[in-house]
Amino acid sequence: MTKKQRALAVIARLKKEYPDAVCTLSYEQAWQLLVSVRLAAQCTDARVDRTTPLLFAKFPSVAALAAADPAEIEAIVHPCGLGPSKARDISRCMRVLHEEYDDQVPDDFEKLLALPGVGRKSANLVMGDVFGKPAIVTDTHCIRISNLLGLVDNDKDPYRVEMALKKIVPPEEGNALCHRFVMHGRAVCIARRPQCDSCVLRDVCLNGSK
Repeated sequence: MTKKQRALAVIARLKKEYPDAVCTLSYEQAWQLLVSVRLAAQCTDARVDRTTPLLFAKFPSVAALAAADPAEIEAIVHPCGLGPSKARDISRCMRVLHEEYDDQVPDDFEKLLALPGVGRKSANLVMGDVFGKPAIVTDTHCIRISNLLGLVDNDKDPYRVEMALKKIVPPEEGNALCHRFVMHGRAVCIARRPQCDSCVLRDVCLNGSK
């Protein structure tokens, strides 16, 4: 079985197992997703989703966050950890959106990458979820499971994993597949206690088939 054949098999099975592949962060507008994904660094999505309603209630728009003192932002997002740097990045990012993009999130990958605090993971998430464009979000679940399945060869570098998956995953499937990796990683392929006996990918997994 080639890597592309393996990828197609994985996609088909996970699509059946998790038909509703959605982002696990709650948001209503594109700029809110940018804020949420920045807060999610080294923090759980559940914690972020408890924090963002407080932040968005006080600062309900790009313009409001752009005008806010970073210290005010930090006071609210502190429970997510790394408060000073996250607040600073959010403040700077919203200012750029306000001053250069008329409060709109650009639908261009390179322009997203140029925003303060936005890396490839965040940019891909926005491109896929908000704009419906091909995207591969290489978070920890995606990287770990891709290696276990032999879709990549013992590679933990997010950029190289992204590039490797782009070669074997149909563009229209990439974003949803990454969401399904997250769902599968939380429900079955748990890092420290994988439930291999109940895994629908067991026979195509390098670890589960041993």
